[in-house]
Amino acid sequence: MEILGKTNIDFIGKRNIAFAISAVISILGIIGIIQIGRGAANMGIDFSGGTAMQLKFDKPPQIAEVRTALHKHGIEKAELQEIKDGNKLLIKIDKNAGAAVGKSAEMIQAALTKGLPGNTFVVESTTEIGPAIGDKLRKDTLIAVAISLLGIILYIAWRFDLKFGIGATLATMHDVLAMFAVFFVMGKEINLLFITAVLTIAGYSLTDTVVVFDRIRENLHKNLKGAMDTIFNQSINEVLSRTIITSLTTFLAAASLFFFGGEVIHDFSLALLVGIGVATYSSVFVASPIVVLLENRALAKQEQKA
Repeated sequence: MEILGKTNIDFIGKRNIAFAISAVISILGIIGIIQIGRGAANMGIDFSGGTAMQLKFDKPPQIAEVRTALHKHGIEKAELQEIKDGNKLLIKIDKNAGAAVGKSAEMIQAALTKGLPGNTFVVESTTEIGPAIGDKLRKDTLIAVAISLLGIILYIAWRFDLKFGIGATLATMHDVLAMFAVFFVMGKEINLLFITAVLTIAGYSLTDTVVVFDRIRENLHKNLKGAMDTIFNQSINEVLSRTIITSLTTFLAAASLFFFGGEVIHDFSLALLVGIGVATYSSVFVASPIVVLLENRALAKQEQKA
């Protein structure tokens, strides 16, 4: 299915503009990661510490009524997740909710007992995450992202060539930084769901890049005498329809989650939407141009030696 037909767009020729845009995005992402490492960003309870309680109600709980009851008791920032099976509700509040760790659970119970007198409940589980544990989770998360990027460069270097591995890794790093940049600038909460989205997009970006690289490798074998810019542009144009269709269908699925999935996965689906868009952009305007620069530099060195 070729929705665009045959195209002849000079993607590589626009690399300087793309690099400038990517540089701004990456700088914002680096700032965001530094702030996250310091704990200065909008951190969820997974990283900052807080309380998570699972409650079972006699009747299906109304999210709006629960939130109102919590607000009246001084608990302003609460993440509510409704569990349809069994009239259950998961409530998360961070360490700044108005009580020290160990007291937040009592505040939640008191607020709901007074605010929902006609709907009794029992506490099924309570989890308290202290600041020390949150700090360790935050550091371990950044290490996990770094290890995943290292794995990517080793895989691509083994499957293609070191230059392709460098291009794929920089493109994936660019996508990760873009997601951190958007969430940091928008003040969105950084939690484990967001990190899940980041690692998901890292895999998606790699897959999209590998498809482009596969076609480039095929054409390099067929057109060994052609200019690198020409071969890379031809390859990208040949898989452009496939790239757009794949990204569009994935984007629509993530958009459905964003608009109809509810508040709990709203930020998660937003991260997916941002990541899909950026990953599509980077496979064309970041990964391939970087490999072209490295290939041209290698050819220039060979010519000098000759």
